[in-house]
Amino acid sequence: MSDAARTAGEPGEPGPPARRRGRPPRTESAGTRDRILTAARAEFSERGYDKASVRGIAKAAGVDPALVHHYFGTKEQVFEASVEVAFAPVVRAPDAVAEGPLDGVGERFTRFVFGVWENPATRTPLLAIVRSAVNNETAAAVFRRLVAAQLLHRIAAQLDLPDAELRAELAAAQLVGTAMLRYVIKVEPLASADPEQIIARLAPVVQGHLTGP
Repeated sequence: MSDAARTAGEPGEPGPPARRRGRPPRTESAGTRDRILTAARAEFSERGYDKASVRGIAKAAGVDPALVHHYFGTKEQVFEASVEVAFAPVVRAPDAVAEGPLDGVGERFTRFVFGVWENPATRTPLLAIVRSAVNNETAAAVFRRLVAAQLLHRIAAQLDLPDAELRAELAAAQLVGTAMLRYVIKVEPLASADPEQIIARLAPVVQGHLTGP
């Protein structure tokens, strides 16, 4: 057999399987998607939306940038996917609001939101979301969609009161504004105040937004 024949292979002998362009191999770990999301949250938290890149996310996750595009698409879509995962605990707020009489809804909502912020496991990704949304309109639009669709509309539906959506937005603004000063900007003495003291002072105000005249 000639060297050329050996190089080409015997007739009918299968060659190495061709890999489809843009698709991950079948042996790709089932945890790759989660690893990319974890890397994306860290990248957005450290660098913000503007400076974060698909290439940087891929490098942190230990994958090819094409794999990030395969799973999520554009940088905006990567951000939205990472936000949805991080935002999942907050989505349970409407359920907490519904558990009990209406005259205690302000405290339940306030306590739930600050419980999420006080937990380091949920605070870190939330900080990434807020910082990116403050500095970039694209990130802000993603954040607004999630807040409106998954949080405020559902809380408003629980109230069954006039101007329910405006009430829910005012209550959320009270809590988000306080969270910004405490956890993002870290204004003292608010940043070091006892959470129970903050909840005790905010809850009546949130209650007034939700159910007041």
